[in-house]
Amino acid sequence: MEKSKIAEELRPFFEPKAVAIIGATDKKGKVGNVIFENFKTNKERGIFRGNIYPVNPKLDEIEGYRCYHSIKEVPDDADLAVISIPAKFVPATMRDIAEKDIKSVVIITGGFGELGEEGKRMEREILEIARANGIRVIGPNCVGVYVPNTGVDTVFLPENKMDRPKSGPIAFVTQSGAFAAAMLDWAAGANIGIGKMVSYGNKIDVDDADLMDYFIYDDEIRVVTFYIEGVNDGRKFIEAAKRITAVKPVIALKSGRTEYGAKAASSHTGSLAGADTIYDAVFKQTGIIRAEDFEHMFDMAKAFAKCGLPKGDRIGIITDGGGAGVMASDAVAKFGLRMAELGDETLKFLKEKFPPHAVAGNPTDVVGDTDAQRYRYAIEAFVNDPNVDAIVIITLFQVPLLDEMELIDILSEYAGKSDKPIVAVAMGGKKTEHYAKILEDRGVPVYPTPERGVRALAGLVQYARYLERRKE
Repeated sequence: MEKSKIAEELRPFFEPKAVAIIGATDKKGKVGNVIFENFKTNKERGIFRGNIYPVNPKLDEIEGYRCYHSIKEVPDDADLAVISIPAKFVPATMRDIAEKDIKSVVIITGGFGELGEEGKRMEREILEIARANGIRVIGPNCVGVYVPNTGVDTVFLPENKMDRPKSGPIAFVTQSGAFAAAMLDWAAGANIGIGKMVSYGNKIDVDDADLMDYFIYDDEIRVVTFYIEGVNDGRKFIEAAKRITAVKPVIALKSGRTEYGAKAASSHTGSLAGADTIYDAVFKQTGIIRAEDFEHMFDMAKAFAKCGLPKGDRIGIITDGGGAGVMASDAVAKFGLRMAELGDETLKFLKEKFPPHAVAGNPTDVVGDTDAQRYRYAIEAFVNDPNVDAIVIITLFQVPLLDEMELIDILSEYAGKSDKPIVAVAMGGKKTEHYAKILEDRGVPVYPTPERGVRALAGLVQYARYLERRKE
């Protein structure tokens, strides 16, 4: 899709001039109240810069804001409407929105196609109104949109029940609203930045393909992650996927892999899950990287957000614990990568710099009496060895002579200046988590096990291979 068209159509969802909240209420805990409070709080914080127009026929004001009795009464700068009223009133409200000439609508309300024929009929009616009037719709049956940089937040779980993540270069698109809420809460706790989140529920209009086309041109987003239950228009999806994967990586977690899961997906969002082998083939054909689970998806997304792409699949491993090095080596084989064969110059350099009991090789084991300087020698050697394409650095911060902050300085220095992706593995408890967070804040992706660190690198290798194939 043409850049100007898709950007103009979807822009108000992410950066509206003014939002009308239909179903806003002063009753604490109600969906319409939480959404109103989200925008109000973000406006008070100076994040949301647009106007807020609560709409409720029974109220004249909510917390100092004038409440409009109809969408027709709101000022003309409103370019986004968020609907949280009972399903049976939504079609008539859509007609009023069309008359008001608002072109972007998020329908939070459930009770549509996922409940049967009457719900599907209402969806068709809403879509007809939208298409006839050039309106784009996210939903129904969703939690909508979250954009920390602009203060758009239609997630109807209050801040005292769900933490919001900081902004970052990852976009997350999901069919499931509950999954969206859980993921945002988890990302906040895991210190993972989410630049934009879209939960589209029954996706009667705006779908995965539209969002892929939008994110192609969003310079703030480096990697797009999807939770998908089913795709309605396969051809549209495939063409959009090919367009975006030429520019930036896409990771998909596709559920409904089994007969039981497919049945559950159908009852959840009215989605046709389809044969899983078909999705597998489509993902491979279009360059979408398939995640095995939630953890895998964000492990890869974190690597893409913080690392460049490797030139090949030869992995170098540096560790201060021999067992961890063995685990990482097993993972290299398991995920279809290769152990790098270090050059003679590299081995000579390491042997000169190391004490006799440290192991120069791949894995290189700086052993448990290491200091930060020994790590520097190893990293310097691996970065300069043309036989190494990517590096896994395992650090047990617990070893006695290691200055943790000095090692963090060294790791972040090389991650910043090397064109080879570098991921860190830090195993341990609370103290380790403290240092891992500092390291991540410095731009190095950190994983709690060797297997997860190597698996994340395998995603980078897979995408790099896909880009190479496209050139052929």
